[in-house]
Amino acid sequence: MLYLVEHFYSIQGEGKYTGVPSLFFRFGGCNLKCEGFGCVEKTPNGEEIVGCDTVYAVDRRSFGNLWMEIEELQTLIWIMNGYKLPPHVDVVLTGGEPLIYANEPIFIEFIEHLIASGHRVTFETNATIAPDFNKYPFYKEVTYALSVKLSNSGEPYEKRVKNEVISAIVANTRGSFFKFSVDEPSLGCAMEEEIDDIIIHHPYVSTYCMPLGGDKAHIEANCEAVIELCKRRGFIYSDRLHIRIWDQNHGV
Repeated sequence: MLYLVEHFYSIQGEGKYTGVPSLFFRFGGCNLKCEGFGCVEKTPNGEEIVGCDTVYAVDRRSFGNLWMEIEELQTLIWIMNGYKLPPHVDVVLTGGEPLIYANEPIFIEFIEHLIASGHRVTFETNATIAPDFNKYPFYKEVTYALSVKLSNSGEPYEKRVKNEVISAIVANTRGSFFKFSVDEPSLGCAMEEEIDDIIIHHPYVSTYCMPLGGDKAHIEANCEAVIELCKRRGFIYSDRLHIRIWDQNHGV
C-alpha cells in the first residue's frame, strides 16, 4: 500500500540542489522514529508528538487524517498535471522514508514514468534501504540524498547505519551525496568521528552538513557551529532554506 502525505511545488531547501524549483511528494511511513531530534508536532487532537521535523509523515496513528492512500499511478499523474510546471522539473520524493515503497508496483511505475518523462528524480533517504538495482535498473538513474542518521537522532547505531546499503547505492548511482543533520552540542560528543566512520569508505561522494532544527530559531542556533565544522573539514555547508524563509518544514 502506498500513502502520500503531502505534495507541493517549491524550491529545494537543502543539499546539492538548493534553490532549484522542485515538485515534492512526501510519502508516509518510516523505519526510524528519530525522537532524539526533539521536534514537536501537535496532532489534530492537540496531543504533542516528539520526533523528527516531519513526524506527521512517520506517525500514521496520530496523523492518519493527512495520509492519502494511492491506488493507481494515474492519481500521481493527475497531481502533477494540477501544477503549472516548467518542462522536466526536478521531482523530489521524500518522507518519512520513501524507499520503504521501493518494491510497491505503483511506486515503481511512478519512478519509471518520471525518468521516461525526463525529470531529474531525487530520493531523500535515511540510507537504510537499498532498491533492487538488478531487478529495477531505472533506480540507477535516481539521485540519492543520503541523510544517514547520527547519534543525535536517538536511534541505535545498528538501525541507523547500514554500510552495505550505502555501498550498494553509491556503487550503482552517479551524483548521490551525503547530507548530515548536525547540532552544536553533539559536535562535542564525537559526532565528527561518527561522520568520518560513515564517509571514509566513499571518498568521492560529496558531504553536506546542515544545522539540525525544525524551525528557524533552532536552525540559527546551530548554523555557526556547522559552518565552522565545514570550514575545518572541507565539507559543504547546506542551509535549510525552506525553514529559514517560511519557518516550517510542511509543504511550502
